[in-house]
Amino acid sequence: MAFAAVAAGGLLVGSWPLVLIGLVGRLAGANLDGAVARARGVSRPFGFVLNEIGDRASDLLPLAALSILAWHSGSVPALLVALVATTAASWPTFISLSAAAAGAARINGGPFGKTERTLTVFLMSVAFTWFPVAAVIGVGSGVIIAGSTLTAATRARAAHRRLRLVDA
Repeated sequence: MAFAAVAAGGLLVGSWPLVLIGLVGRLAGANLDGAVARARGVSRPFGFVLNEIGDRASDLLPLAALSILAWHSGSVPALLVALVATTAASWPTFISLSAAAAGAARINGGPFGKTERTLTVFLMSVAFTWFPVAAVIGVGSGVIIAGSTLTAATRARAAHRRLRLVDA
């Protein structure tokens, strides 16, 4: 979460190198924490809960920073699309966790996950160097919305298939 805060801070001060450091650290932490716990044999169900809380907060911080930038740009459309992107980014995980709660195995993957979202936020931070903030947020947020929606639909379809097997 600390690295996600660094990325958010980098966005707010306009430092794409800081955004890069924060996002790379955030991805490394997100991809290693559970794997290390499982490899050491110390993973616990409540650890899964804590991991998800940290992951969701880490997803939210850079996107919230983009919403703040959109608000400061004075563009209501950019702010609205940034807020929708912040919400849409959570859909794939919401579907995965809902399916798991209903009895299916946790569903990961899809065309636009955490890595692609992170890359999009980084590219947006670089694009702020050359293009107006509102325009970059509009395009980048649109990519996040479309990609997250497609991934959510992919996971919902997989959840439906898996849960039909559970019911059988």
